Parts: sequence; structure tokens; C-alpha cells
Amino acid sequence: MNTTILTITGSDGTGGSGIQADIRLINALGGRAVSAITSITVQNTLGIQEFYDLPLDVVRQQVEAIINDLQPQVIKIGLLRRSDVVEMLVEVLQKYKPRHIIYAPVQTSSRGDRLINPKVFETIERLLIPLCTVVLSSTDLPFSPRQHGQANQLASALAYYLSLGESETIAMLHAQEFLKQLPAEYAGGNSRCEELYNQFLATVERYHSHYSDVAFYAEQLNVSPRYLGQVTRSTANRSPKTIIDERIMAEIVSLLTSTHKPLKDIAHCLGFSSQAQLSRFFKKHKGLSPTEFQQNQPKN
Repeated sequence: MNTTILTITGSDGTGGSGIQADIRLINALGGRAVSAITSITVQNTLGIQEFYDLPLDVVRQQVEAIINDLQPQVIKIGLLRRSDVVEMLVEVLQKYKPRHIIYAPVQTSSRGDRLINPKVFETIERLLIPLCTVVLSSTDLPFSPRQHGQANQLASALAYYLSLGESETIAMLHAQEFLKQLPAEYAGGNSRCEELYNQFLATVERYHSHYSDVAFYAEQLNVSPRYLGQVTRSTANRSPKTIIDERIMAEIVSLLTSTHKPLKDIAHCLGFSSQAQLSRFFKKHKGLSPTEFQQNQPKN
């Protein structure tokens, strides 16, 4: 029995879904996974940042090289983001006629982000789906809450059991049972999001009177400014700059209301280049100047 399974989908650097997850799960079951990559993603446990869709000829060459040599009878298809790639795959599959074609629809991520253009999915519905042995749906999943990589895991397990010669019904039952045995964190990754967010807040508390640049705080935490932004938005729905500025504003307000320091001294104390720069910063956030703010405060 040829248990070689060709998976055609995108790459997920976290290993929670995509090509990496397919290879991992199929190999764990005892099958042999071969692959063709359709898209390279820039992503981590906080989500996808960028897509780099491979050209038609590159995907075709990958698929034909595997099919001509290894002749897999079970093909699992996931992320397809280009209509021309869909059309090419349909042409190849019609010519090759594998025993099973499994399609796991990938339209949105587990975080709700749209992954493909609706026009591409129209092409999939019109040309690819009629060729498929199995098209997975959310009702096939053995769990109600959707987690990263869950549909991907089911499709890979199903592909393996079909490669053993099982019927679609029995293979689906075995695949669902296999998923139930996986640990809950199997595809979840280990995000340090909350820990890093707390470290960021502590760093802002320590340095806010001297530094307002996001890049400085990212460097202190040994991460990129972009990743720091992902962390703060995921945890608090705010940008790092907003958090830093809010802390600086709180300090300015405290000094304006609890001391008699001249504005130029407060500006110097908080790292502003001039009293005018502090005033512009304050008015941007409060809608009035520091002097107007002081005048509006109740008299003791």
C-alpha cells in the first residue's frame, strides 16, 4: 500500500498549520508526507503579517516533480491564493487522477483574518471542488471551538487513513478519534505575549522620563518594534507608542498639579528638547496647552 501523501498548501513558520504541520502529523501516524508549497507566510503565534504567493510555474514544477516520481494516490490541498494556480492544479489532477483528493477550505484564519480573495474561492468552487473526494467542513471537526491548525490536522489524519485503503466514512471516524487524543496545545505554539507585555510596561515605567521612542523599548526587550506592536495590540488593543505617550502624559499631569516647577524644568526633566515641544505634545493629547490645563484646575 502506497502511503505517500502529497500536501499542497502554504508554509506556516510556527509549525501549527500548513506544510510543516502536515509533514509532522502524517509522519507521526506512520505515513510519508511529500509537499508542494503555494505561499510563504510571515507569521508567528500572534497571526499572519505577510503573504508571498509563489508563481504558477514554481508551484507546477513542485507538483509535477513529486507526482511523476512518487505517484502519491492521496493528495491533500489547503491554502490556494491564486486563480491561475487553482486552474493549473485542476489540469494536473484531471490528467493524473489520484485515488483521493482532500480539500480543506482555507478562507479565514483562526483569528478571523481573510486569507484569500473571494474570486479565487469562486474558481475553487467551480473547478477544484467537483474533483475532490472529500471537502472538509466545520461540522467534521470533533470540537466546537476553532483552534489554529485544527482543520489542517483533521485533513492530514484523514489523508493518512485513506492512504491505508479505508473507506471515507471509516477514515473520517479514525481521523476524528486521533484528533481527540492530541493534547490541546498541539498546534498552539508557545507565545510569550503576556510575559513580554508586562516586561514592556515595567520598562516604560523605568525609562519613560528619558525615552519615548518605540525602537528603544524594543531594543531593551530584544525584539523588533513590529513584534512589540503585535504584542501590545494583541494584549491591550493599543500600540506601544500610545502606551508610552500615556505614561509620559500621566507624569506631566502629575508634575503640573503637584509641584510648582516651571514648564521648562518639567520639559527638561522628561527629556523634551524644549518647553515648546512639551506644549505641542501636551496639546496633541489633551486638546489644550499645559498653561490652560493648570488654569482649569480647582484652587486649593
